[in-house]
Amino acid sequence: MKYVKRIRDLREDNDKTQQEIAEVLGTSQTMYARYERGANELPIRHLITLCKYYNVSADYILGIDNK
Repeated sequence: MKYVKRIRDLREDNDKTQQEIAEVLGTSQTMYARYERGANELPIRHLITLCKYYNVSADYILGIDNK
């Protein structure tokens, strides 16, 4: 689950809190924290939103590509 590290790193690199990203996704901070810990799988709709928000590809977040 490389995406767990990637979504945390992207958030920290952009100086965002879990609460701020949760608001972008339309979910709670608690649920977003569960995504970052790998306790819950990230839904596809949230993956797409994060790709657009951070301007990165899904392949990058999923660990398929390092660009």
